[in-house]
Amino acid sequence: MNLQERRGLTPPGSIMLLLVLLMLGGGGLLIYRATGKPAQSTMALGVGLVILGFIVSRGLMTVSPGEAKVIQFLGRYTGTVRHQGLRWANPFASKRTVSIRIRNTEISVLKVNDADGNPIEVAAVVIWQVADTARALFEVDDFMAFVAAQTETAVRHIAGAYPYDSHGRGLSLRDNAEEITRRMSEEIAQRVQAAGVRVVESRLTHLAFAPEIAQSMLQRQQANAVVAARFRIVEGAVGMVQLALGKVSELGLVELDEPTKAALVSNLLVVLCGDRGSQPVIQTGAATP
Repeated sequence: MNLQERRGLTPPGSIMLLLVLLMLGGGGLLIYRATGKPAQSTMALGVGLVILGFIVSRGLMTVSPGEAKVIQFLGRYTGTVRHQGLRWANPFASKRTVSIRIRNTEISVLKVNDADGNPIEVAAVVIWQVADTARALFEVDDFMAFVAAQTETAVRHIAGAYPYDSHGRGLSLRDNAEEITRRMSEEIAQRVQAAGVRVVESRLTHLAFAPEIAQSMLQRQQANAVVAARFRIVEGAVGMVQLALGKVSELGLVELDEPTKAALVSNLLVVLCGDRGSQPVIQTGAATP
């Protein structure tokens, strides 16, 4: 169908209301005068004016803030009225109210598999607004249900396209929330475009591993943290050993041959990388027999 919203041509309602009052008042006055002196033409004119006044009054409508009126005559879309206040349209046309306020749709917790195949739980909220009333009413059956369904589909697709943790391989759901939500908003906007809906923003409101693997994933994260900490400790210890050997050689405190250097490096690494405090052994000289 590919309809697009267009402006409905509606005159101000205040002018038409005044015209209705004149018709009803004039018709009532003619009927009143005709009752005293029977005159079929006067009576018919008065009745006609009253009936016409009631018909014209059916075209009066009020447009509230945040709403629009979609006008349809004999099954044909004729336009949309967004102007607030009292307006008038064809009294024989149907007038449907569509809210153009900003709305939000919450997607409850979904269980999906991420890019690594791990079951995760994800929930989201999307903030949207009807931008084209004609497409919202006539392109889809129920634009609110359509937005909810397409949002859930987009959330499932995004959650399955990226891993929960990146492990240095690129984007991840946990580490790149801003980029992920931006891409999710773009996909949702593309999916709901047919319903004339504009996506304002979307956000992930819940992200976690599924309960059946949460404990295992926690242990893996803890192991990764321990490995990273150990790597940092070893890296710093090697630098400190290198600095110590350089200072000893620079100051000429002792002459270090290769076996002595190897022993010193070994002892320093044990002291610096060990979990427990070291117990120093001080050599005071050769033992006396």
